[in-house]
Amino acid sequence: MVVRLAESLELPLRERNDLLTAAGYAPVYPRTSLDDPALAPVRTAIEHVLAAHMPYPALVVDRHGDLVTANAAFGVLTEGMAPELLEPPVNAYRIALHPDGLAPRVANFADWARHVLDGLRNAYDRDPDDRLAALHAELTGYVGTRTGPAGALGFAVPLELRTPDGDLRLMTTMTTFATATDVTVAELRLEAFLPADEASAALLAKRAARPSAGVRAP
Repeated sequence: MVVRLAESLELPLRERNDLLTAAGYAPVYPRTSLDDPALAPVRTAIEHVLAAHMPYPALVVDRHGDLVTANAAFGVLTEGMAPELLEPPVNAYRIALHPDGLAPRVANFADWARHVLDGLRNAYDRDPDDRLAALHAELTGYVGTRTGPAGALGFAVPLELRTPDGDLRLMTTMTTFATATDVTVAELRLEAFLPADEASAALLAKRAARPSAGVRAP
């Protein structure tokens, strides 16, 4: 009954375990380390998906936005960042809005900041967590009042990014393991940055063709 109730409420697996514990039962959803041999197929799947997104940037994060891994094209996003922001654990939310991170290179920072903060707020609403709340407060402090108006902004909020090779317009997609029954796997998020126009696609392809292109993130 507890499991069915949790499923009906669409609770995250971590909260389902908490609910079972509160009801006097043992947790039924395992939480396996990603480097465990049992999750080798998951790691292989992630590697395939990241490789398939080349030459476009893609990364995998956990529930707090901490970087798990990324493909080589992710380097286009991290160029010029303060080195300390790229020391593990690297947090994707933080580098997106930190004044020493991606922020100075984002042409549409107001809209981008609202997109990132709304995403973080939605993550907190789905799965309340003290660390997510603290991170939201930290990033709000970086952004201040520099956010765009609420509401639709076309079919997607682009990331308009300045690079030494030219300007990029990227839209993002999010992928999850929808049928996961392991807490670690269920909390992984793969975010891909896809070109929003032909010029951006051509620029990313050109960068990938260079021998020195794309420094892998930590």
